[in-house]
Amino acid sequence: MGAPRGPRETEAAGTAALPGSGHVAADLFAHAAAAQVSAEAPLAARMRPRTLDEFVGQAHLMAPGGPLRVALDQNHMFSVILWGPPGSGKTTLARLAAAHTRRHFVPLSAVLAGVREIRDAVEAAREQRGLYQTRTLVFIDEIHRFNKAQQDALLPHVEEGTIALWGATTENPYFSVTAPLLSRMQVLHLQPLEAGAIRTIVQRALDDPARGLAGHSAPFSPEAVDFVVARSGGDARVALNWLEAAAAYAAQTRAAAIDTALVERAMMERRVQYDRAGDEHFDTISAFIKSVRGSDPDAALYWLAKMLGAGEAPEFIARRIVILASEDVGNADPQALPLAIAAASAVERLGLPEARYALAQATIYLACAPKSNAAGRALAAATASVEAGSNTAVPLHVRNPAFRGAAAFGYGEGYRYPHDFPENYVKQDYLPNGVSGRPFYNGRGAGQEAALWEMLRKRRGEGRGA
Repeated sequence: MGAPRGPRETEAAGTAALPGSGHVAADLFAHAAAAQVSAEAPLAARMRPRTLDEFVGQAHLMAPGGPLRVALDQNHMFSVILWGPPGSGKTTLARLAAAHTRRHFVPLSAVLAGVREIRDAVEAAREQRGLYQTRTLVFIDEIHRFNKAQQDALLPHVEEGTIALWGATTENPYFSVTAPLLSRMQVLHLQPLEAGAIRTIVQRALDDPARGLAGHSAPFSPEAVDFVVARSGGDARVALNWLEAAAAYAAQTRAAAIDTALVERAMMERRVQYDRAGDEHFDTISAFIKSVRGSDPDAALYWLAKMLGAGEAPEFIARRIVILASEDVGNADPQALPLAIAAASAVERLGLPEARYALAQATIYLACAPKSNAAGRALAAATASVEAGSNTAVPLHVRNPAFRGAAAFGYGEGYRYPHDFPENYVKQDYLPNGVSGRPFYNGRGAGQEAALWEMLRKRRGEGRGA
């Protein structure tokens, strides 16, 4: 198993040396160096699967008969984007795919590489094909970080088949990868590893004496193993890192066994997977909004806790709460908006951690409140009418007559002042002729929205003085 490579280094993925004496010598030297480094590598690196049969998880792609496994077994290589969370096996899968199909493996990092490194990789691929009849798989980690020019530099080589391009990303590639490049690749969506897969990986590390911890660590209790599996969040790298940290901590403290409390001390703190500018940010706030809208305070509080624990800006959360108060509660409970604004004010005046309570209070209130989106739907209907080309000229009788000579133009003429009539209502037209899409407001909603609509309907039916 090789050590981590720099952005411009390459390695032979096949198990046998390629033709050419110089190439054989270089390959043997690289293998010896890699073996020396691998013993010092982190547990997560040492325990990387060496074959496709050792790969755990992503059964929808890699189980017997799965589409990717079948393609690799048939030596059918195509360019793909591996989209999934950290620790789901993206890099490992790319390395194994290259080895399984005996392709030259060229790893690049989009953080460090640029157009020059892409050109070097392509030239190396042409050399491998010309001298050794070996095809090349170029793997680009964090491909979403490449700009448009860098992505465009890959296009002709992917299209011509000079390289098979495998890109890994934690971000939604439909937002971060250019359409021309995306159209030439297949997107494979990797999921967080299930608990059973994490347990298999953890147990393999505990049982392996050569690469793992067997014989090199105090024994883990079953409860400690359960704890690591449950807290890993579907991230195999996190689980293995915590195993290694617990083993090291046990050695330092001369502990005879590793229990849950020792693992927790070694962890130091729970790592929450969150990126304030990426998919986790948008997906989590989406879950929060939908939980409030769906009247589930427990789920809403859970996502609120995740955001606060991950360092999300409380002002951002407060803005979303204010929007929710109008968009999804509205006049079903008119007190929702003042409460949301008060929570936003508390965030501004107090900051964290004290403002957490105001955010939690507003979250619970909005989740429990009756719901109505009548205001938003009514505004959308009115907007659609305007955009459809309805007459937008203000009728003369409701124009502003507060200027000299207004009467000569008919401004205000015929306007009836509602407060001069019984019940402060008089029926009259406030819209110009030819406005389409009415009525915009239909009062469909729960709570006080229904009462408000009924009151309006009754007033319209009983209005006098028309």
